[in-house]
Amino acid sequence: MFYLEHLSFQFKSGVPSIVFKDKMGKTLAANETVKKILNRMYNYFQDIELLTLRIVGFIPIYLVRYIFYILAGVKIGKGSHIHMGTQFFDPTGVEIGKGSIVGQNAFLDGRDKLVIGDFVDIASDVMIYNSEHDINSEDFRPVVAPVIIENYVFIGPRAIILPGVTIKKGAVVGAGAVVTKEVPEFVIVGGVPAKVIGERALKDLNYKLGRSRLFQ
Repeated sequence: MFYLEHLSFQFKSGVPSIVFKDKMGKTLAANETVKKILNRMYNYFQDIELLTLRIVGFIPIYLVRYIFYILAGVKIGKGSHIHMGTQFFDPTGVEIGKGSIVGQNAFLDGRDKLVIGDFVDIASDVMIYNSEHDINSEDFRPVVAPVIIENYVFIGPRAIILPGVTIKKGAVVGAGAVVTKEVPEFVIVGGVPAKVIGERALKDLNYKLGRSRLFQ
């Protein structure tokens, strides 16, 4: 027997037979093999799509970027703006409400549902994940969980939001914070992992975010 990645040839009675194995060395049945091949082809297609969106993300005209994002499956509400350099992972899972702003070089993960509400202000270099690896599983399998960001939330620069997190209405995430669990309404969190460090005084929020720069 010899291997070529996950493909091997076995010789039985002098006749070669093809055997497919997964990354853990488990022999795959025919239907499992077909499923993996189709999944690999889909991933290649998605890689090309994500590369295209990454390139498009640096076009300094938002209308052009907006058209590509909509065609890729991102749901964007009226008056919302996604700044240059934003990257996606499966854009079809990303939904943005009205009047929200996503800062430059953000990362939006759509492998599970990512819902961003109305008048949400997401600063530059923020990373939002809804998939991660199970470090205790034998095959390091991915686990996914939705991320919900409710209305009037502000997320500071370089914050990281991890899978399964809900950030409630009016909450504030400080710069560089790593959010690992639900954030209650109107509280301010910061640190690694993020903890409550304060509370917003104003609860009746009805503001609208300012105009985005023309070439951002």
